[in-house]
Amino acid sequence: MNPKLEAIWNNLNEESSKIKNTKDALTLKGKYIGKQGLVPSLLKAIKDLPIEEKKTFGKEVNQLKVKIQDKLFSLVESFENKSSSSIDLSMPGIQTKTGTLHPISKTIQEVTHIFKKLGFAVETGPEIENDYYNFEALNIPQHHPARDTQDTFFIDQKHVLRTQTSGIQIRTMENQKPPIRIIAPGKVFRVDHDVTHSPVFHQIEGLMVDKDINFRHLKYILRLLIHELFGKERAVRFRPSFFPFTEPSAEMDVECFKCGGKGCRLCSNTGWIEILGCGMVDPNVLTGVGINPDEYSGWAFGVGIERIAMLKYAITDIRLFYENDLRFLQQFQ
Repeated sequence: MNPKLEAIWNNLNEESSKIKNTKDALTLKGKYIGKQGLVPSLLKAIKDLPIEEKKTFGKEVNQLKVKIQDKLFSLVESFENKSSSSIDLSMPGIQTKTGTLHPISKTIQEVTHIFKKLGFAVETGPEIENDYYNFEALNIPQHHPARDTQDTFFIDQKHVLRTQTSGIQIRTMENQKPPIRIIAPGKVFRVDHDVTHSPVFHQIEGLMVDKDINFRHLKYILRLLIHELFGKERAVRFRPSFFPFTEPSAEMDVECFKCGGKGCRLCSNTGWIEILGCGMVDPNVLTGVGINPDEYSGWAFGVGIERIAMLKYAITDIRLFYENDLRFLQQFQ
């Protein structure tokens, strides 16, 4: 073998005996057979040799190249095998953290499931609503406070971000003949923001229209909803109220979760917490959608999902739902 080539081989053997890891083995591989390595530089130099030396030297360089490749590949492979065999398969793995449903989503699913069991369909509608479906069809006149810009987000004079999902009820009654049983979950928007109110929140409204429907049916369904959500021991009460689209109207309260009805700061010492509004659909609303109020009657209600979730999970600040704080959200896994 050419003395120069023999020296390269000997140097390789000496250097390889000092290699202790894969990284050093790859570095040595690059030094000898990489693009700018010693062996490729020898191959490039062949063209400058006399014709009588080219054949012999070229053959010896190629033989050296094969020997070096075999040695270095074996060296790298040996370290890779040692690395893989050092993994202890009996050790526990790294646990991957899994996500969970947001408490608002969980509450929507729970309420929806309750009503589906009772035969109610789920309807949806646009979040950008026109004046007719958000106000006029719901018996809300031009001078009503709900139309004020301090309470409603107006896009232009004829369109708003819906303040309730009641427009879905109107659209359903326009396109579907009684009997009607629906719930309408969705986002709603109002100009309000504090620890118990958000400018964007979620609401579920319910509607039932059929012959001989009365207030007793409404009270039964709503009591059933509260008992399914909070337990049969939870007391409820109905108070007379007023809403433009229902007559008669009522607000429903549940017994305070903190004091058990004895009176505390949370319930303003009344023993009760307001949870939803409800009533019998006003005859004017039925007439407006082409349903004869002398033949059919109906009831409707609307409940804030955040309000249910706050009562169910004893949350005192509505803003916690929207801050995406993992310390808060992980409690619902």
